[in-house]
Amino acid sequence: MSKPQNDNPPTEFQRPVLTPPNGETKVLLHSCCAPCSGEVMEAMLASGVEYTIFFYNPNIHPEREYLLRKDENIRFAEKHGVPFIDADYDTDNWFERAKGMEWEPERGIRCTMCFDMRFERTALYAHEHGFPVMTSSLGISRWKDMKQINGSGERAVAPYEGLSYWDYNWRKGGGSARMIEISKREEFYQQEYCGCVYSLRDTNRHRRNTGRKAIEIGVQYYNADTKGE
Repeated sequence: MSKPQNDNPPTEFQRPVLTPPNGETKVLLHSCCAPCSGEVMEAMLASGVEYTIFFYNPNIHPEREYLLRKDENIRFAEKHGVPFIDADYDTDNWFERAKGMEWEPERGIRCTMCFDMRFERTALYAHEHGFPVMTSSLGISRWKDMKQINGSGERAVAPYEGLSYWDYNWRKGGGSARMIEISKREEFYQQEYCGCVYSLRDTNRHRRNTGRKAIEIGVQYYNADTKGE
């Protein structure tokens, strides 16, 4: 039997109508950066979801890289009138938790620790400020392990009655491609490593081994000429 025809087939990036868990409409969005959160933000806005951005990423190193990523996120949030919570940059706490994991590979236990730490703080803020749902933009990147991220999210909300983690797959329906499209449209700063000092080290080592230049912080932007130091 042939499938019924759709007189109005969806466009490549047509977004589905989003419904947070339990029909809630108020969400706390943990954001790691503007490129990853751009599609998540616009998708929730298109569905009428009321949300606030929570920026807590003490893993990002060095501080200049951290500020570049945060400022781009603030710029995009202000453009859309979205509240932005700027949390602590408590790097000492992050390095203390990373002890013994300095040589773990990407997607290994160090990354699990990092997701746990950031989501624990997000869940606490959500609990203390009346957000029934939290989610994150981290999973939209194809470089991330969604099961690893979602596991951290579920653990983070477990201590709080009435708080849910929204494990929506932001990549589906063209979400990942839309993420790049938005990044080019907005000319976001284009980070070239995950964020922590160990990912910077390992990325630069790979670059050296393949004959490429080391990462230059503050230079690369989507769809724009190199802006320089």
